[in-house]
Amino acid sequence: MSAHEDSDPPVRRLRVPSRLNPVTVPRVGARAVQRWQDYRERQLELLAESNELRREMWERPQPRPAAPPETAPTGPSQRLVALSSPFFIGFVGALGVLTAIFLAGNLSRLSAVLTVLAMALFLTLVLNPIVEVFTRRGMRRQMGVLIVFSGLIAVFAALGYLVAPPVVEQTTTLVERTPRYLEDLAGASWATQLNAQFDISQRMTTEFDARMSDNAFVSTVFGGVLGAAGWVAGGVVGFLTTLILTLYLLATLPSVKDGAYKLVPASRRPRVIALAEEIMRRVGSYALGQISVASINAFCTWVLLEVLGLPYPVVLAVLVGFLGLIPMIGAILGAVIVASVALAQDPTLALVVVIYYVVYQQIENYVIVPRIMARTVSVPGAVTVTSVLIGGTLLGVLGALVAIPIAAGLLLLYEEVVVPRQSRL
Repeated sequence: MSAHEDSDPPVRRLRVPSRLNPVTVPRVGARAVQRWQDYRERQLELLAESNELRREMWERPQPRPAAPPETAPTGPSQRLVALSSPFFIGFVGALGVLTAIFLAGNLSRLSAVLTVLAMALFLTLVLNPIVEVFTRRGMRRQMGVLIVFSGLIAVFAALGYLVAPPVVEQTTTLVERTPRYLEDLAGASWATQLNAQFDISQRMTTEFDARMSDNAFVSTVFGGVLGAAGWVAGGVVGFLTTLILTLYLLATLPSVKDGAYKLVPASRRPRVIALAEEIMRRVGSYALGQISVASINAFCTWVLLEVLGLPYPVVLAVLVGFLGLIPMIGAILGAVIVASVALAQDPTLALVVVIYYVVYQQIENYVIVPRIMARTVSVPGAVTVTSVLIGGTLLGVLGALVAIPIAAGLLLLYEEVVVPRQSRL
């Protein structure tokens, strides 16, 4: 072997041309080489065609797959179909009705408790501004609550001391003088004429004897008396419970408000706190203003009765003060009662009382109320009348007292929440 042959690279490194020339290949393998080259060309053509089809397929928008044919539900889906049956719907509806009846019955049983709670909450909102006056001056809240609550107890004690003795004394006098009043009434000329014409005394005596011999009537009367006594006892217990609950709520009002605000989502909490504080401020300010106006009315009534020498001045003044707490009609009712008492004494005194109340109402409406209620609620007249009627129908005197503050709170929510939201839509 020559040196030139030793320097040739190994066979594995030789490059084979892409297409062999059959002339350079021995005749024995010429046909095999030709067939291999033809096969290779066909494979390349097929590969190029396949790539072109795949590219066109990717570029073409794909149609949505057809929904699979519906099949009969099996397993858990059969239960869903069963839930839509009329029997199941009726059964669930009946359970819902029974649950609603049960809740309504329990709420009606809790009406007394809810009333006491509402009264305590209202008194808390009324007294809280006074407590905050002390706390802003550096006094601890517990001490401020103690001072305010002691003042409230003192006011109730003073009212009881002023009202209870005259009421007891005058009631005793009325009972003692009742027979004489009846004799004087029977001896009047017009009463004698009516008795002679219609035989009133005989009919009254016969009716009274028949009623007293009727066991059902007697039991009804005594049952009514006992029921009235139970109502008075329940009222005293409810009043004491309201005072105790007011004391607890007044002492823990900040923590109660914080706990209630935590139930609101954090993103809306500042807005809710601002609206709630404004509503509570309006309620407390309105109640304090109404109490001030009613107190002024009661004091002026007491002075009038003392000057005119009319009976029951303290009792009538306190009654006018309590009626003055009722919006819209309370002052009018008080004036009617005082005028009726004056009319029983002397028609001239009744005329003086009527003139006084007409003048006083003008002064109260245009001088006293604007000054006292300057920072409290502002409710349109139609809304005021409607809210008082609704509150009085639902909760009586308590509903009439809290109707205007609640209406003011609802108006605040309307102005600050509903109107801006509707403006953004």
